[in-house]
Amino acid sequence: MSYRYIALVNTGRSWSNGHAFALDAAASQAGLSRRLMSDSITLFASAHTPTLRVPDGGIIVGHLFSANSTDPITEAHLQGIAEHSCIRRYLTEHCWGEYLLVMPGPRQPSEVIAMRDPSGGVPCVYSIQDGCGFLTSDISLARQLHGYQSRVDWEFVAHFLAYPHMKTRRTGLTGVRELLPGTSLLLQTGTLEIVHEWSPWDFVATAQRCDNEAEAIADVRHAVESVVKAWSRLDTSILLELSGGLDSSIVAACLRDVPSRVECCTLVPPIPGADERRYASVVANDLNRDLHIEALPFERACFDAPVQPGAVTPRVTALQFAIDDVMHAAADRLGVTSYFSGGGGDTIFCSLGNASPAADAFRRRGLSCALTVVRELSELHQCTAWRAGRLAVKKLLAAPKPARRPDSMFTNPRLPTITREDHPWYSAPEDALAGDRERIFDLVNTQSFRDSAPRGTVRPMRLPLLSQPVVEACLRVPSWMWVAGGRNRSIARAAFADVLPSQILNRRSKGTFMSYSGTAYRRHIGKIREHLLDGQLASRNLLDMDDLRRFLDSEQPVTHSSLMRIFDLCMIENWLRHQCAPSHSA
Repeated sequence: MSYRYIALVNTGRSWSNGHAFALDAAASQAGLSRRLMSDSITLFASAHTPTLRVPDGGIIVGHLFSANSTDPITEAHLQGIAEHSCIRRYLTEHCWGEYLLVMPGPRQPSEVIAMRDPSGGVPCVYSIQDGCGFLTSDISLARQLHGYQSRVDWEFVAHFLAYPHMKTRRTGLTGVRELLPGTSLLLQTGTLEIVHEWSPWDFVATAQRCDNEAEAIADVRHAVESVVKAWSRLDTSILLELSGGLDSSIVAACLRDVPSRVECCTLVPPIPGADERRYASVVANDLNRDLHIEALPFERACFDAPVQPGAVTPRVTALQFAIDDVMHAAADRLGVTSYFSGGGGDTIFCSLGNASPAADAFRRRGLSCALTVVRELSELHQCTAWRAGRLAVKKLLAAPKPARRPDSMFTNPRLPTITREDHPWYSAPEDALAGDRERIFDLVNTQSFRDSAPRGTVRPMRLPLLSQPVVEACLRVPSWMWVAGGRNRSIARAAFADVLPSQILNRRSKGTFMSYSGTAYRRHIGKIREHLLDGQLASRNLLDMDDLRRFLDSEQPVTHSSLMRIFDLCMIENWLRHQCAPSHSA
């Protein structure tokens, strides 16, 4: 199961014996037990949530690995950390995993420090006022142990309509914030400060760049193999989710010799477009495993699906719910202990799809290198070298694109202009390359992947390509190397060329769920119309009702952007209805 914990903080006074006893009793009813108690922190966790005690009275929730080993770190290994002046820096520079560090401050026991690892594998939201509050993986635990009462933050909702799926500190619940991956919370004398401990920008700096293609290939191979094998050692059985594409196939190749039982699974919708069983079968056969083919009927696309009690923001669309529901049922039937996915691979392996690599090459390597990359881009995108070169020059001369543009489709045009909330990874250096900007901005979007897969609350969801060593190794490789030979994700292909089936290695196309989504939309149009025209968003005047009615009543084919927007609006509406239900209301 996923990580489940709550840390109650109180920097004003020590816990009384009576209060501590009452907390233990309430935690026991919630399936938790006390793992840490200090003057300012009491942390409870479920039996399946791993924890490690660290020197100076702290605790690590989750899994921790050494940068030089695939073996999990033990408490004995952590004793040497006391020699380092900053444990937070030590963890980000010498370790990786999915973890949350919680500890008293070094100067006063009443201080509190919490750090979330760069991958964000352990969820963490918090609410702290006047030195008291909680940090937790699941807001429903805060309702049980802290008495927190949920209230919708409508300003957040307006922002989320403009910037859907964007991860920020703010959540959809009043007074609740998220500790973003790679950041720390410092609570000192009632003052709360957020510190950025890890940044992807450090790994695209000139001093970190990998200039040798052979070295880049070796580094990426080592990072991915090591991470996949490290995670697999924690699981006795694995459901490998095969999409038929390169990324999940690379994860599969790294699972070939692991001792865990590996079950391969792929989804097949009732219409063409996303049927990947041909390619998934090749990968499963290469692993000498059977391929479990799971049907994805249109009925699974539920626009009023149950919302996880711990969901502090809208994250699961009807399509994501359908996929999640089918995969969860398959995992139950096959009796596996975890999921493995290649999610995030497009971003990690720098599949940009534009002329940025040529512009980057010109800025860092000069005209000769840029011309070579232009030719490779023309082959990759099946266009003339003149067109690829023209787009590269345009990219080179254009002002940097913003990290996100607002989406106003179907929203009330009379709403005030929404100021975009910030994310620390959006703060690009002035001399940042176009390709680096785009890949790091996309990396922010991957932080929502776990939130959109609630099956990960039942059994671990392993996303090895988003683990810190893989991200760092791939960021060090400049964008132009990823299109070498006119192939996208070229370094990843070369790194695993000896273990991938040729059909996968040389594949250029990829399936899409557009046809499935379009058919699901038409079949559920009645529910969608009721959901959006008579819901919370409409009652708050957040939607352009006339425009929305025209769209819903139209017989014209829907575009990809409008269809995805409708799915997002339904996702937001569904989350709001659950939050505004009597059991959630303050």
